[in-house]
Amino acid sequence: MADTEKLNAEVVAVLPNKIKISVDKLEDFKLAGESLKLGSYLKISDTENTGLIAVISNYLIEIDDEGKRKYIIEANPLGILKDNEFKRGGDELAIPPEKAVPLSKEDIKQIYQSSIKEKEKFVFSSLSQIRDIDIPVDGNKFFNKHIAIVGATGSGKSCTVARIIQNVINAKDGEYDGMNNSHIVIFDIHSEYEVAFTNANVIDIDKLILPYWLLNSEELEELFIDTEANDHNQRNTFKEAVVESKKDKSGYEEIAKSKIHYDSPLFFEIDYVLEHAKNKNTEVINTGEEYASGAKKGQPKTTQGSLYGKLTNFVSRLENKINDKRLNFLLGDQSKTITFEDTLKQFLGYKKDNESNVTILDLSGIPFEVLSITVSLITRLLFDYGYYYKKKHANSETPLLLVFEEAHKYVPKSDLAKYRASQQAIERVAKEGRKYGVSLLIASQRPSEISETIFSQCNNFIAMRLTNPDDQNYVKRLLPDTLGSMTETLPSLGAGEALLIGDSVVMPSIIYIDPAEPEPSSKDIPYLDIWKEQWKKVLFSDITSEWKR
Repeated sequence: MADTEKLNAEVVAVLPNKIKISVDKLEDFKLAGESLKLGSYLKISDTENTGLIAVISNYLIEIDDEGKRKYIIEANPLGILKDNEFKRGGDELAIPPEKAVPLSKEDIKQIYQSSIKEKEKFVFSSLSQIRDIDIPVDGNKFFNKHIAIVGATGSGKSCTVARIIQNVINAKDGEYDGMNNSHIVIFDIHSEYEVAFTNANVIDIDKLILPYWLLNSEELEELFIDTEANDHNQRNTFKEAVVESKKDKSGYEEIAKSKIHYDSPLFFEIDYVLEHAKNKNTEVINTGEEYASGAKKGQPKTTQGSLYGKLTNFVSRLENKINDKRLNFLLGDQSKTITFEDTLKQFLGYKKDNESNVTILDLSGIPFEVLSITVSLITRLLFDYGYYYKKKHANSETPLLLVFEEAHKYVPKSDLAKYRASQQAIERVAKEGRKYGVSLLIASQRPSEISETIFSQCNNFIAMRLTNPDDQNYVKRLLPDTLGSMTETLPSLGAGEALLIGDSVVMPSIIYIDPAEPEPSSKDIPYLDIWKEQWKKVLFSDITSEWKR
């Protein structure tokens, strides 16, 4: 290590969120040949053996009248190091500070390693500038307090998600054979993650069985009723038929039937609802009187029902939905016969003879008009599972992590009705899920377009390269004023690099995330390499047959 006496640095300003240090010879202001960069750590000491740890944010060069250069280093304070223990924040530094020195590699490693108890350490990255220093997070705080991973296309966002989950399912407390008790559900909108998890429970539109009768009242009406028309006749007719069918199919005694309501998670026959609507639309009522004269003399008088002809559009909409083969996963025969328990098991990795830590919901084949409802129903079922599990067992012994990839696709910052169901379901998890062992990992390339209610509930952030100014500013607003300048590195981060911030890490850090093994299928297509190959034949019949399914 270089002689610290050569470190000719002087603290010239101490501000609430910035330290300014004047250095005559920048080449001397380093230790053991370690180069100084933006993001390097400094230790500013006082006369009472307290050290303020700061991270370099800016370099300035001053030239006096004689042409002599002086370097001004600006650093953001992170916390206090006292008696080999690091604490965030703090104002214990006595003024004036005595000296400023670069933090040695050994000191940096000591801060990270001693900050978290060994049992609680979870590692998926290293310090970007010094790759052999692992950056542990407090695993309990990391997964318990919701996570946001943001980054532009090509920044390594999907690989980061995959790497974190791969490390989770391989983590064990002690020596035992078989799977650990992790439970992760990935909402995969682009079919990226199956290759990264070879033992995952993969559910695509051909395997998904999602019973329509588990939809709540709002989801049912969004699916079957033209909500924009605000037609009370449709709503009342639909609700009446649904409740009647639930009571009829429940098998309950009459007393129990009286407690069945619109949102009861019980089977109802959608074909009965259709017939009920048809009957109301064509209903003719006998008045109890007879015609006294004319051609109809002696015949009973009739009058049109109150809804006669008013439900034509509703009946047509119901018929179209029921007959739409694309919705077989939701309205087909299997959705009528699957049990409540088996519905939950398929999402939680408890399928018979195929238990798995990771369930991948491949949403790529879900029709867009029912994507929000699909996400909403599954999310709500998993939240309610956590709620009732804890209610029954007092503790959450099977906590869940719900991973929403490309979350801006179905929980955008929008008031449109087509996103309402998924927004409400995910926002509920964001606000209440932690109490019941259901946490979120939100991944997006456009954080500024995500519902603020959801994003504001995240306590741990992995911000990768972001080039859009709106996204950069959005992330910056989430940070304390003292750390806002760290987001200025976001446009220049390399693939796999990120800014790690949150309750789970001892101090904000620029990290490098180890590549996933295997990686998800999210790599850019090598256009030029492929185009330079020999012309390839295409079997169009295979493509169109899949297209028409």
